[in-house]
Amino acid sequence: KFTEVGYVGRDCESMIRELTEVAVKMAREELRQECEGKARKQVERHLLDLLLPPRRQADPPAGAQTDFAPQPNRPALDTERPPEERARELIARKLAAGELEDREVEMTISESNQNAMLQVFAASGMEEMGLNLQDMFSQMTPKRHKNKKVTVAEAREILLQEAFQELIDMELAARRAIDRVENSGIVFLDEIDKIAGRGGYSGHGPDVSREGVQRDILPIVEGSTVITKYGSVRTDHILFIAAGAFHNAKVSDLIPELQGRFPIRVELDSLHAKDFVRILTETECSLVKQYQAMLDTEGVTLSFEPDAIVALAAICERVNTESEDIGARRLHTIMEYLLEEISYTAPERQGETITISATCVEQQLAGAVEQQDLNRYVL
Repeated sequence: KFTEVGYVGRDCESMIRELTEVAVKMAREELRQECEGKARKQVERHLLDLLLPPRRQADPPAGAQTDFAPQPNRPALDTERPPEERARELIARKLAAGELEDREVEMTISESNQNAMLQVFAASGMEEMGLNLQDMFSQMTPKRHKNKKVTVAEAREILLQEAFQELIDMELAARRAIDRVENSGIVFLDEIDKIAGRGGYSGHGPDVSREGVQRDILPIVEGSTVITKYGSVRTDHILFIAAGAFHNAKVSDLIPELQGRFPIRVELDSLHAKDFVRILTETECSLVKQYQAMLDTEGVTLSFEPDAIVALAAICERVNTESEDIGARRLHTIMEYLLEEISYTAPERQGETITISATCVEQQLAGAVEQQDLNRYVL
């Protein structure tokens, strides 16, 4: 995903900027929940004004008495409420009951001016070239407004977003986000083995996607200051975790400086049959439930006996041991091979109940297990 600084590709510092963006979204959501009640009250008042605009006071004709002139025939206190106030209360009750959601109202909407140049910069990985360009352009160019007819439900969402923009203090959200990133941030570097040096590399020019990336990661892991559009972020106390399979490379293939930045090294064990059984039975969206739901759309009821799941787990462990160990991803390959015929004939078997037993698993997958990868023996 990343390349060395100065080449086409994403800068390694962008991972800190992305972490800051996530923290800002979390802080903004917290502030949104804090001011949600106040924002909804503002929206309800605005909706009442749209449904029942306040009546404008007409200018008194020439020679007529004003409110400040003495009026002997007028009572001292008006005990009856004006009809506009009674109508407003009636509409407020209907609005609270949800009876006016489909009524159309006309409101003024401000259009957002998205600059195409900024989108090109973002797509090419040059976010740092214009951290505040969008804010600068939005302040320079005046906002365009247009009148549009929308339903009350749509108007409520539009007004709610505008109310949140006014009530949420973005400077406070940015301060909270930067504090959390610096003191509680975690960066997980997956597939770290893919940037390990190649033993027999004899290409021309710098290896910008491997050793160059390692050297760019060094100061970030050690502790440096990254400039974001929300402020400076120090990485001294951010927790960095790196993981990789290291099938074709070794940890020693990384540059020594980077190895020293990760002092704690943990080697993970391979998955066993009991682990595969837990993955198939205890996870919320296991492959068993996914295939059952998929075949249920065709009217086919699929069920697995407990012995069948144990047999599936044993086969996955065996295949991982005899060939490439790809972990839990092996389950998807084995399940697809097991249910391939059932999946294709499901439209013709509507209303049937199919039970997968251990015998069915062993018969269906016997050929797949017996096949050996002969390429490893080819010189």
